[in-house]
Amino acid sequence: MRTVDEQLTRILDGVVRPAPVRVSISEAYGLRCAEEVVVSRPLPGFDQAAVDGYAVRSVDLVGASEQEPASLPVVGEIPAGSRQPLRLQPGQAVRVVAGAPLPTLADAVVPLGYTDGGSARLVATRGVPSAAFVRRVGEDVQPGDVAVRRDAVVGPTQVGLLAAAGRDKLLVHPRPRVSIISVGDELVDVARTPGAGQVADICSHALSAAARDAGADTGRAGLVRGDAREIGAAMQDRLPFSDVIVVCGAAGGHAGAEVHAALSGLGDLDATRVAMHPGSSQAFGRLGPDAVPTFLFPSHPATALLLFEVFVRPLLRAALGRSDPFRRTMTARLTSPISSRPGRRGYLRARLLREQATGEYLVQPLGTSGTHLLSSLGESNGLIVVGEDVTEATVDEVVTVAFLPAPS
Repeated sequence: MRTVDEQLTRILDGVVRPAPVRVSISEAYGLRCAEEVVVSRPLPGFDQAAVDGYAVRSVDLVGASEQEPASLPVVGEIPAGSRQPLRLQPGQAVRVVAGAPLPTLADAVVPLGYTDGGSARLVATRGVPSAAFVRRVGEDVQPGDVAVRRDAVVGPTQVGLLAAAGRDKLLVHPRPRVSIISVGDELVDVARTPGAGQVADICSHALSAAARDAGADTGRAGLVRGDAREIGAAMQDRLPFSDVIVVCGAAGGHAGAEVHAALSGLGDLDATRVAMHPGSSQAFGRLGPDAVPTFLFPSHPATALLLFEVFVRPLLRAALGRSDPFRRTMTARLTSPISSRPGRRGYLRARLLREQATGEYLVQPLGTSGTHLLSSLGESNGLIVVGEDVTEATVDEVVTVAFLPAPS
């Protein structure tokens, strides 16, 4: 039996690396940059007013106060976007709005709040130092600066810098493509009412949502009967268009045997049990000419979602360039006792709480009546991670909890 950490090492040793593609900057958010973008023009591109007010020479307002205000004639107005050059003479002021270019010789802007707001003549009750309320050319970015570095994850700031650099497209590593295949003679589509012995295909819908939450593009391959020929055809169909494949309903029993028979010629598929609970029965391999990471999970939706969380999500987050692909963990005190199987790492769904008076984290185990229950997983916002050498923990004992935030 393999440990969880050993299984994770095998999975993450070959992180998915989709070939870079060029996309518009509006589509680059959340993706990993595949090139280094160097700025060729300054930002701002010209000296401009930072606030609404008056462009002035700061020396003309030296000593201005409530008792002895300074007065200057207003000789013009410059709106934002103006392309008409204007030259300021000593002892003059020009009305400007935020973003407007400064007239020649002006070195400061006096805000409207420092003045009487006059249109023909300005009365200022405060002076301003040189460069006050002015955005200087190149103050933010200079030519030759790096706007976005290779392998950086593109966020809102990077998108803004790309736009400032005049880039409308960017070379990025795309979201990994995940295909979900549901196997089982008993499965019917969720739009149909299950007959005797039939169950709705829950797994593929739930795992597709989990893949999207992890940042991947997903595709459901539909339902496949537990027949080696059909399973093999479905895999051959999805391999060229997938960076990761998850087959649910194929970790044991007749369906598992059929899947293994169908995939035996596509690559190394290892079904060594993993020392964890739930979900010890699973399989992983790299199949097809591109060695696509392929997971075989059981048919129970709650167990399949847990296995996706533990093994597939870190692979997808690493592919997206996240330096730490794992969930944030914290310690919390138990509100009720728990038990776990000896020699296996336990993953118990739980509700993480915070004590208002002390700020201490508490954790309430959920679904202790059965690990197969999907409803309690939906109520949880954390997983209690129980070490292999722990079989029981009592109330108030401190345990490790992986935080599962709600989708944003």
